Amino acid sequence: MVAEHSPLRVGIAGHIHLAPGSERPIADALRVELDRISDRPVHGVTCLAAGTDQIFARVVLATGGTYEVILPALDYRDTIVEPSRADFDELLARATRVIHTGYRHSDTAAYLAANRELLSRADRLVAVWDGIPGCHAASTDRTVDEARQRGIPTTVLWPAEARRADRRP
Repeated sequence: MVAEHSPLRVGIAGHIHLAPGSERPIADALRVELDRISDRPVHGVTCLAAGTDQIFARVVLATGGTYEVILPALDYRDTIVEPSRADFDELLARATRVIHTGYRHSDTAAYLAANRELLSRADRLVAVWDGIPGCHAASTDRTVDEARQRGIPTTVLWPAEARRADRRP
């Protein structure tokens, strides 16, 4: 139970590779959801991955909230592809707290640890997910499943205008 004066702690999970034109509808959907679940600014919990996580951090800031960042591994920043690395740096600097999982290298084990840490710090989870199962143990669908197994209230958003980026060669 969240104390009366404490902000609601909202974790985020979602797609990294989003098609052009998806950011605005996702941001709008996140704003609506944050307003629906809390009558005051929230405290977000994010890994600041490209795509959904960075959109979420910006929405949290725009609505007067704060956020903390879970870094999956020491080399995590190096795994982020431009142009989102500059966004990552800017958003990381605005975090109220940065938590390191202790992993050296960004891999599935590090991402799983980060997702578990995120869920341990969240009162609820919001997932920006198209409903298609992922291809590894740290995919959005697995995070949603784990949150639900833990009894964490979970909302899945996927605006009609949102699309995943085509990652085929």
